[in-house]
Amino acid sequence: MSDLHQHYVCTREEAREILARHDRFWVSDCGCRAGRGGCARSRLDLCLALVPGETSSPAAEREVTRAAVEEILHEAEEKHLVVRPFRDEARTQTVGLCFCCDDCCAYSLRSQEIQCDQGASVERTERSACSDCGDCVAVCHSGARRLEGSALVLDTAACYGCGLCADVCPSGCITMVKREP
Repeated sequence: MSDLHQHYVCTREEAREILARHDRFWVSDCGCRAGRGGCARSRLDLCLALVPGETSSPAAEREVTRAAVEEILHEAEEKHLVVRPFRDEARTQTVGLCFCCDDCCAYSLRSQEIQCDQGASVERTERSACSDCGDCVAVCHSGARRLEGSALVLDTAACYGCGLCADVCPSGCITMVKREP
């Protein structure tokens, strides 16, 4: 087994690239959401598998259409969910995608118990165009962005590469770029 963790983070665009390589999809209730009796942020059935039997509830999974997958991606965008693909047990291939939030997710990006790999992308903020509004801070689940007084402080090393900050930036000063190895 490799030293990769089961989960890693990606942008929605990177998720679309993963999904484009597959023709069939299965979904079940998210184990975190179901375990907590629901989620304040999104619906329960967001555990998406690319291989049958790989969801968090294999006995309850059902096959869904590409249109249903698009609905999940739309929900992820609308609800500011972090896309977290997951690998098979050997960590050799991506077999599904989780859509995580700060309400119920047991796989917190800052968890010391359950580790998650940073994604292939990282944020780049054009500071001269940034108004320090803080909109990006509210969606950053990794602690890479915070306000100190009225100034935005960045910790790019803490960025997991989900792209939520770029999604909500009103000035468009945040882009996602490939992470340097």
